[in-house]
Amino acid sequence: MRYKTIAEQLDMKPVVDVVPYNVDYSRQLQASVTDKELIFEYPTVYLIYDRAASRRGSKAPQFKVYVGETSDIERRTRQHLEDDPKKRTDWLALSKSEHAQMMVIGDYYFNKSLTLDIENRLMMYLLSVESISQLNNRRANPQRKYFMSDRFDAIFDGIWYALRMKRPDMFPEQREVENSAIFKASPFHSLNAEQNESKLKIFDKVETALTERKAKALTGDATVIFIAGQAGTGKTVLLSNLFYDLTGSKLVSPGSVYLLVNHEQQVKVYKAIAHKLGLDKDQADIVSRPTHFINSRRGKPRVDVVLVDEAHLLWTQGKQSYRGNNQLDDLLKLAKVVIIVFDKYQILTTEEYLDDKTVRRLEDGAAARGNRIELLDQERMDANRETINWIRSLVIGGTVATIPDDESYQLKVAQSPEGLYEKIKLLDQQNDHGNASLSRMLATFDWPYVDKKKPADDDYWRVKVGHWSLPWNLQLKVSKQETKRNKELAWAEQAQTINEVGSTFTIQGFDLNYAGVIIGPAVKYRDGKIIFDPKASKNKKATNKRTWKGQKINVANELLRNELNVLLTRGVHGLFIYAVDAALQAELLKAAGTTHILEDNNGLSRD
Repeated sequence: MRYKTIAEQLDMKPVVDVVPYNVDYSRQLQASVTDKELIFEYPTVYLIYDRAASRRGSKAPQFKVYVGETSDIERRTRQHLEDDPKKRTDWLALSKSEHAQMMVIGDYYFNKSLTLDIENRLMMYLLSVESISQLNNRRANPQRKYFMSDRFDAIFDGIWYALRMKRPDMFPEQREVENSAIFKASPFHSLNAEQNESKLKIFDKVETALTERKAKALTGDATVIFIAGQAGTGKTVLLSNLFYDLTGSKLVSPGSVYLLVNHEQQVKVYKAIAHKLGLDKDQADIVSRPTHFINSRRGKPRVDVVLVDEAHLLWTQGKQSYRGNNQLDDLLKLAKVVIIVFDKYQILTTEEYLDDKTVRRLEDGAAARGNRIELLDQERMDANRETINWIRSLVIGGTVATIPDDESYQLKVAQSPEGLYEKIKLLDQQNDHGNASLSRMLATFDWPYVDKKKPADDDYWRVKVGHWSLPWNLQLKVSKQETKRNKELAWAEQAQTINEVGSTFTIQGFDLNYAGVIIGPAVKYRDGKIIFDPKASKNKKATNKRTWKGQKINVANELLRNELNVLLTRGVHGLFIYAVDAALQAELLKAAGTTHILEDNNGLSRD
């Protein structure tokens, strides 16, 4: 039996007081506060906020917000009003604003460790809120275990609800926030033990490399720090956390940290994060694609640190405005330290291709200096080890084993594409709060799609199975207002995309709550093994031959395998699959038994 705390017994809820942010704040607090002891004697968390300029074409209010915590709200606010304006223009503007306000949060559960974590969690959530255009705080590390840390989630939920009652325009439904792509990639996520240990090690390696390079006047290629891990092991969260902390670290020179990624949808997310946190204030291209960085930095002094998310997407041949031969090789000549996140099973196109020998040499070179970091703990999928191994065995091993039972993860085989789509729509409606949720249809690239060109015999390029069809991604038309809003959103976050089918080109690097995957005709089951048929694929970026070390080689089987791997590892809470190949579908249904089949009664199972 768990005994209730005193606060629970007395049904004590968080207190939120809102007062104008000016020299009369103390008098206003004293007059309005419902529990003086809680606000003036206990630690508190506070927010200072003001209206910001609305985005072009939007009438919705925008806010700039500062989040902090203190053991003395009167003394801390006095410092903000009297001292901070002398050092920073943003604090000067707040102190002079006639509309700035302050929210002070008190709770009988608060202690120093807890308020630090509440502050951090508020930063994580507010970063993802559409109406928040600027977000600031002092940099603080999340805490580990402490008294009442096991109650943290429930305490935070109560605080968010109390804040929402005061300002729903700043504090939307939690589910809506948690479904955003920015939330998934936020630098304010608490790191697990493995990630935290890796982060500390990487900081030490960066410091050692920069110090050694300066002391010995080294001029060779950059030091490589190689972060390895399968899909969903938390590599992106670790990199985002490193990026944020390095930009404010004394280890590096101001304006000498850059984040690069070759995935257009992920660039949107990182740019939004950098802008809201003010990281791009003096460094507009702090987030960019590798080609832009390489072309803009040639002939200039080396930067201190470059972080590359999804480094397996770096090009290994010239393309478009990139005139080099290997983007990673070029980055090593433009920076002092290059931190890369890499998973060879997520290389998707011939222009990104590296053979296993080259990947091993890259990893071994980093490992020889103690600079290879591997993440093993699964962070994306809320699934047990048996479920993770089942998916990996299917993709990498080519075997279809019996689907394991998993109380926390739904893994089911659909009997028709119609039933699969209806299930995904139902799940999306259950999670929807006015914006796009994160349940989406995906498919292997086995149906034609030509960008910026319409098919001759249809309204859209479509994924077609029998009489059922749905448009491929990035095609459905929306209103002008929605078009403007969608420019800042990843594909899966756009409301109309529930009626489209995503591909690796729009979903790689992102999480979905539930993924419905159509495995197209390029994936077959023959003689007891899964095989890949390049002739049935429409993905020319995977099936075209690649010139490698002077020879034309065919790497389609590897790349089509990796395409399937990316699609099947997107779902956080569930994966529903349907195979077009009759033999593979029959084997999947056999593996599903009676408990893992998505019942297709009029196209929908309600389980």
